Amino acid sequence: MTEIRFDILGIGNAMVDVVTRVEETFLSRHDMHKGAMILIDDKAAETLYAAMPPGTESSGGSAGNTCAVAAALGARVAYLGKVADDQLGEVFAHDMTAQGVHFPSPRATGGAPTARCLILVTPDGQRTMNTFLGACVTFGEADVDEDLVAAAAVTYLEGYLFDPPAAQAAFRRAAAAAHRAGRQVALSLSDAFCVGRHREAFRDLVANHVDILFANETEITSLYEKNTFEEAAEAARADVALAALTRSEAGSVILRGDETVTVAAAATKVVDTTGAGDAYAAGFLAGWTAGKPLATCGRMGSVAAAEVISHYGARPEADLKALMANALG
Repeated sequence: MTEIRFDILGIGNAMVDVVTRVEETFLSRHDMHKGAMILIDDKAAETLYAAMPPGTESSGGSAGNTCAVAAALGARVAYLGKVADDQLGEVFAHDMTAQGVHFPSPRATGGAPTARCLILVTPDGQRTMNTFLGACVTFGEADVDEDLVAAAAVTYLEGYLFDPPAAQAAFRRAAAAAHRAGRQVALSLSDAFCVGRHREAFRDLVANHVDILFANETEITSLYEKNTFEEAAEAARADVALAALTRSEAGSVILRGDETVTVAAAATKVVDTTGAGDAYAAGFLAGWTAGKPLATCGRMGSVAAAEVISHYGARPEADLKALMANALG
């Protein structure tokens, strides 16, 4: 059997995040639905970028954020995602490597530029995301390194990547490789609108290929088309071995078989909710792969998420190891 060299292998949309603060009127002027993630083309990305106030730019993407936070907690982390052989692609690769994440994916040449996500944060902390996928859409089965998958305890799949058909095939190949090696597969649903676009495909993936499911309340009710969180949670319990479902200030609910663990949200001041779910998954999986009890995994997720939403941007600013040690006693 292949040796486990990584705790977590993330697979997702490799992109550069641009985060800036705007007023509600900015969203209205640009006909945006607050809290949504929409896909835009290169011209729209250029136009919006020019209209945005100054912000922060860093390597990002949902699974990329999860990998960076998990690495900051001491987990052994790798990442697969497609970037172009351009300046932003080099920035992304350098940032990920500098944060302790192994990033072996080759750069794409001759095609679309590196992706970017333009994130608009309103005063209430809600984030509205406009995403130009760029080179991300070229990620397919051939980009799945099966040896790397086999060397990771958990392969973590980002729901946002599910839009391109080639990526759906890549997810199934990665899941099959993980299970052949006796490893686990985790999936983040990422966004309720994304779930709505591919509900049946997501339902099949969850029921037949996923061991650990991450979702928030809106995403899980959308997936199962249920009216209440409780009904959706029970549907998830029947589909996967382990589900970690977040409910914002109400904390999270973790389901495994007949077991239900409720975890309170960690106290914090909400400044920017960008990356909250990514950080929760990172804390949870860092605990899970270290053999921690479910309640501890959930607490680690909550503490990581609380740190990330206390400031702008999806990457931690505090010493997460020290913060976690203090929170866990």
